[in-house]
Amino acid sequence: MQSTTQPTAHPDLVTIQTTARLHMGFIDLHGGLGRRFGSIGLSLDNPATVITASQQAAFSVEGLLAERVLEYAHQFVAKAGISSGIKVGAHFNIRQAIPEHAGLGSGTQLALAVGTALARLYQLPISARAIAGWVGRGMRSGVGVGVFEHGGLVVDGGHGANTIVPPVLARLDFPTSWRVLLVMDNTTQGVHGKAELQAFKDLPEFPAIHAAHIARLVLMQALPALAEENLSEFGSAITEIQQLVGDYFAPAQGGGHYTSSLVASAMQWLESQGVTCLGQSSWGPTGYAVVASQSQAESLSAGLRQSEPALKVLVCRANNRGAVIVG
Repeated sequence: MQSTTQPTAHPDLVTIQTTARLHMGFIDLHGGLGRRFGSIGLSLDNPATVITASQQAAFSVEGLLAERVLEYAHQFVAKAGISSGIKVGAHFNIRQAIPEHAGLGSGTQLALAVGTALARLYQLPISARAIAGWVGRGMRSGVGVGVFEHGGLVVDGGHGANTIVPPVLARLDFPTSWRVLLVMDNTTQGVHGKAELQAFKDLPEFPAIHAAHIARLVLMQALPALAEENLSEFGSAITEIQQLVGDYFAPAQGGGHYTSSLVASAMQWLESQGVTCLGQSSWGPTGYAVVASQSQAESLSAGLRQSEPALKVLVCRANNRGAVIVG
């Protein structure tokens, strides 16, 4: 911020619930038009991160992910320009948390929840997009910020030369009758941190023709199909995007489209059952499938638990409203 902010403490307590997101694929990994990445993603109703923040003179954390919460809190205060002579702090209670490094956007949702809670406690008029920039989120995908603010299915425009957080270009409600199966392997983690940065450096140039085709799939198939609630056409587009992006990232995640071999087997089984919308969220290891109804989701999840008992399977709905903020 340009000037020093003098915080006013109010209210006394803030509670924020924010939920996992699917990253369904990058649009342009080539970048020849001057913008790179861009992505399509969906907000889910669970797993969730739930935090409560109350005022106190220093920062403290009770519950989960204490180290990361403190890191984001200190980054927020440093970037907000709050006067050093004023005691700004909070006690955070983290009751639930989205699993880390599972491809579900846990870091971005936690960072935005921490920053938003502090902004509410000290009446600082700061947007989620600004908070994301301050705490180093949205470095590639803007989907996490978009779903925190709005929920639903989001498409972002990637990074240009001066972009800090990618702009949201499109946002649609997801059909309330559709369900998402999350297939989770808790014995492994997706590529993250320094390994993720190195992977992007080591991977070859993404073919421009594939980037162009993905953009067409998003704009002229996935989004219109979603608007018309046509799962067959939507699923076909998402699965093809996943195949193209999966081919590109395969060398960095063990040689296949899926980080986890167990998840890969589960996806093959779902395909054999006629499911047409399949993929891996971000670097995984979480796989997902979109199906038409609750009953179909329950039947498939029962079959998955029987065929792959080591995996955790969740039946989810879309979250079409974004983060819930009380206080």
